[in-house]
Amino acid sequence: MSRQNKNHYLHFTKKERNGTAFLLLIILLIALIPFLVTFFYKKEIPSVLDYTNEVEALKQKQAENSRKKFANTEDSDPYEHYYPKKENSYSAVSLHPFYFDPNTLSADGWKKMGIREKTIATIQNYLSKGGRFKVADDIKKIWGIKEEEAEQLIPWIRIAETDKAAEKKYAIFETKKEYEKVLELIDINQADSSAWESLPGIGAKLSQRIVNFRNKLGGFYKIDQVGETFGLPDSTFQLIRKRLELRGREIKTIDINTATVEELKLHPYIRYNLANAIVQYRTQHGNFAQAEDLKKIMLIDEITYTKISPYIRTND
Repeated sequence: MSRQNKNHYLHFTKKERNGTAFLLLIILLIALIPFLVTFFYKKEIPSVLDYTNEVEALKQKQAENSRKKFANTEDSDPYEHYYPKKENSYSAVSLHPFYFDPNTLSADGWKKMGIREKTIATIQNYLSKGGRFKVADDIKKIWGIKEEEAEQLIPWIRIAETDKAAEKKYAIFETKKEYEKVLELIDINQADSSAWESLPGIGAKLSQRIVNFRNKLGGFYKIDQVGETFGLPDSTFQLIRKRLELRGREIKTIDINTATVEELKLHPYIRYNLANAIVQYRTQHGNFAQAEDLKKIMLIDEITYTKISPYIRTND
């Protein structure tokens, strides 16, 4: 290759040299732009106070949005998403109810059911000032008893009727003969559905329910059990209670050493959970030597045992 050709490729005209210089100048300016912007425009660093104010403004906006969102919700807290809920120091507890008359139950009795001491004091004070529970729902009026607790207690309340109240109810009968007819007693373990229907407030459906409940139990061992019949109002039970008597105690019992889960669970006082526990315990530890051995099962406390004991046996 000749020297002339080599010089030809390395030679730039004046126009090309000017264009190259201009291009290099543009590249240099682009590279210097960030430094020039920083030099001519100094951004102020935000203070901690400015940051705090912005955060507070954001929280207020969020709170306002939540307030609008839950405006139609009863007892809602618009700030519930911004702080953890505190445990209610007065929350309902799991009670251990048994049949009781709130007008006569002692302080110890209330305590055994799990009622708080302050609430017990309120009840005692109410009764000492002449107050009286007329119906089971009156328990809801006691300050300190939560609605959930009242619902647990109501099915177990049995309010005894005063003699004066009974006289007013029987005053509707015009003759002494009719009054004496009303006072005729019936045996709760022998009375058929027609006998139950003769009682005030007991219709065909209720009378049949009482008989069915008695048959499933295996017989009543006390009069208060009649009041456990599904659908029987406590007021009606108290009205007829003085007309009920228990002459015989022929109770049908279940052998807990041979009965299956299916047989045990048919009893209204046992049901599946307790029936399964009895059979499982018997399988692991052998037959029960005596009925009281049922107390060794965790599900059976003293109250439960007392309730089911008349209906169980350990041999044929």
